[in-house]
Amino acid sequence: MTVYELCKPALFALPPETAHRATHRLLRAVQGTPVTDLLARRYVVEDPRLRTDAFGIEFPNPVGVAAGFDKNAEIPRALAALGFGHVEVGGVTAEAQSGNPRPRLFRLKDDLALINRMGFNNQGADRIGERLESEPLPDVPVGINIGKSKSTPLADAPDDYLYTYERVADAGDYFVVNVSSPNTPGLRSLQDREALESILGTLTDAGAAPLLVKFSPDLPRPAIEEALAVVDEYDLDGVIATNTTTSRPDSLESPQQVERGGLSGEPIEEVATELVRFIAERTDVPIVGVGGVDDAYGAYAKIRAGASIVQLYTGLVYQGPSIARDINEGVLDLLERDGFDSIEAAVGADL
Repeated sequence: MTVYELCKPALFALPPETAHRATHRLLRAVQGTPVTDLLARRYVVEDPRLRTDAFGIEFPNPVGVAAGFDKNAEIPRALAALGFGHVEVGGVTAEAQSGNPRPRLFRLKDDLALINRMGFNNQGADRIGERLESEPLPDVPVGINIGKSKSTPLADAPDDYLYTYERVADAGDYFVVNVSSPNTPGLRSLQDREALESILGTLTDAGAAPLLVKFSPDLPRPAIEEALAVVDEYDLDGVIATNTTTSRPDSLESPQQVERGGLSGEPIEEVATELVRFIAERTDVPIVGVGGVDDAYGAYAKIRAGASIVQLYTGLVYQGPSIARDINEGVLDLLERDGFDSIEAAVGADL
């Protein structure tokens, strides 16, 4: 058994958010110490076939950490040492927010899933911006996920996103407009064409680039096509598919499925992959595939469906710190099996 498999029963005996904080503090404690180098030697997979370019950035491998795991940009170097090819921090909001009342994070252990209704809890753009400027950044790309402050009226959303962007602009390698979290009232309405145009226009005028938008898997297909038209209109650099879902598949077995919030993990894997394919068939911009990635086969399926890179969060909870290494090693085997000499050669192979 691995060390994580030995520790997992103790971690899972704790409330999910408590376990997350404990893991977070441990990674924060070792970040920047010789332990980080030991972790990198154990978990980082270096192979030129894994390198890929997306939205003008070179990624050392296609497996990244999704937004939500490191909300306050406190452990990006530690996560890079676990073998991830990029780290997306946030969501960051203009105002510091405590988020929704606890409990707000739930394990669906029988389904290898999570439900969260965190509510964009974070320390706010000013403090996170200062941290990103004052602390060393990892040698992998860092994305910054930007959300709307809960107290900001929807009509003022463009200025709210702009405030946050201006405070993190110098530290990010790319920026994500998050209009698809199910846990901020009214936020998903910002995926409508007019609202999205206003936000994206404000950010592109401010020079935000590379700029991506993150979509909900619950958005009707015609609405996604309208949103993609806005992506093309504003010449955005990429799309992230997908966020969590408010739907509850019939396959769920865990009693926690009754909890409100966004579902992530294995139950949404196929839905997310199909949305990647749907988007890839309608746009040429790079796609970041998210949703249910927890092994090499799932990551590779999203790549073949059109994703240039992938991200995960829930898989890290269930599989532990070796997950990026295991996926990267497995993807190399799959590339060799299918006769591809690089990740880029496999992107969209199933289209």
